[in-house]
Amino acid sequence: MVDPDIVASKLADLAHRIERVRENRRDTAEALAADENALDVVSFNLMLAIQACADIASHLIADEGWPPPANLAQSFSCLAQHGVLTDGTAKTLGRAVGLRNVVAHAYGRINVTVVHGAATSGLDDLQRFAAEVARWLATHGHPEA
Repeated sequence: MVDPDIVASKLADLAHRIERVRENRRDTAEALAADENALDVVSFNLMLAIQACADIASHLIADEGWPPPANLAQSFSCLAQHGVLTDGTAKTLGRAVGLRNVVAHAYGRINVTVVHGAATSGLDDLQRFAAEVARWLATHGHPEA
């Protein structure tokens, strides 16, 4: 059974990370690139926000007894298959895992344009994920989350 306290804690962390990105993002990718500290804070908090979403997905999958996905990105597709997320949200979050991997594992120089896009329009995707998870939990007997 899903532990609503764990999910609520992860959703609160997600909201906090989104706010940190909002506080530190810049109006343009060029301005973000010029402010190394802001770029670091934005990149790091985006990574943690995406990880919070992945943690929630993993928790729901495990606690519901659904077959584990082959990789982190597929966790979101699994949630869509079970009606937790819309297909659009699942696809967007699946792609976001790539940004998380670049930041977390330093797979190369960070693409500031991608980070800036994630820090602007991408925040709506993260908030939509949180809303869809909360709605699913409420309809499945977990209104506290």
